[in-house]
Amino acid sequence: MRLSFGTAERRGVVVALVAVLLLSTVTGVAAAQSVRGASGTIVVEEGQTVSSVDALAGSIVVRGTVTGDVSGAAGTIHVAEGGRVGGSISGAAGDVRIDGEVGGDVTAGSGNVQVTETATIGGDVEIGAGYVRIDGQIDGDVRVGAETIVLGPNADIGGELRYDAAEFRQDPAATVAGGVVEDPDLRGNVGTFTLPNWVTTGYSLLANLLLGVILLALFPAFSARLAGRVSDEPAKTGGVGLLTLIGGPILLALVAITIIGIPLAVLGAIAFGLAIWVGVVYGQYAVGAWVLRRAGRDDRWLALVAGLVGFAVLDLIPVLGGFLVFGALLLGLGALALGLRDSFRTRRRSGPSDRQTTFSESFGDS
Repeated sequence: MRLSFGTAERRGVVVALVAVLLLSTVTGVAAAQSVRGASGTIVVEEGQTVSSVDALAGSIVVRGTVTGDVSGAAGTIHVAEGGRVGGSISGAAGDVRIDGEVGGDVTAGSGNVQVTETATIGGDVEIGAGYVRIDGQIDGDVRVGAETIVLGPNADIGGELRYDAAEFRQDPAATVAGGVVEDPDLRGNVGTFTLPNWVTTGYSLLANLLLGVILLALFPAFSARLAGRVSDEPAKTGGVGLLTLIGGPILLALVAITIIGIPLAVLGAIAFGLAIWVGVVYGQYAVGAWVLRRAGRDDRWLALVAGLVGFAVLDLIPVLGGFLVFGALLLGLGALALGLRDSFRTRRRSGPSDRQTTFSESFGDS
């Protein structure tokens, strides 16, 4: 099987890789009114003001002012002394340290959380962590589930402290206006954090783009035929995709009825899940190729990027987006099933000496 990339194709690959990189990186230092994206480190410097931070990063550090909320997943979330968050903090991190001011609530799932003696938090605090030390001012209620909880001598909690911990230590100088209540049901039920939609969408798109590049590079002829089948016979292809989506689990259940069939059913379920993923990518690629051909372009790499990015945007539309993405899945899965059927039929009709040639013709360069 021969793989070759012409100038136009190399340009298309570069476009795809640039799109992937743009999805996964932003500037490391906050420089806009709203910071949103993925980066190694995001820093709001002293004297700088941004409206909000919503990011996936190695570290999120606030030395200046965030007028709104800070939300994200990071190795470290740190509000430095002199730093101010006017809204709330919501995040998952290895370490959360608050030395500055937070005007709203703090919700965190973390390995370690420290609210130091210079910190002030205007709202409520909900934390699920391994180790928690509170030694600053919290105006609202505190709910903490952790292995170890320590209240330092400067701790000043205006509301109730409700906790669940294997070890709880309170300095005699610490004050809790609303009282301290042990609640054994808290661990695992506080400090939960859901990744923002843009994170799941962006990394799903990244994974689909990488899979698409692999499929188009390794099986260009097969991929082109699948895209052509979707364009020429969309109704038939979508119908086969629906039958495959319904019939696959039924067939796996029948195989699993016998004890000896269970391992085969498990392997089949894995293969079926992979086929659905490949079907999603092929379906969106095929639609992208059809749109480009209508515009007078025939570039498989550009079709891949256009199809996957386009459907990622459409998927953000409530209800309608889901139907469109599901439709692309049926088209891709149906085209994949029909393409594999045709390839195996061709191989069965050919002699053993011709099978290597047939495989190269079926899946290799067009």
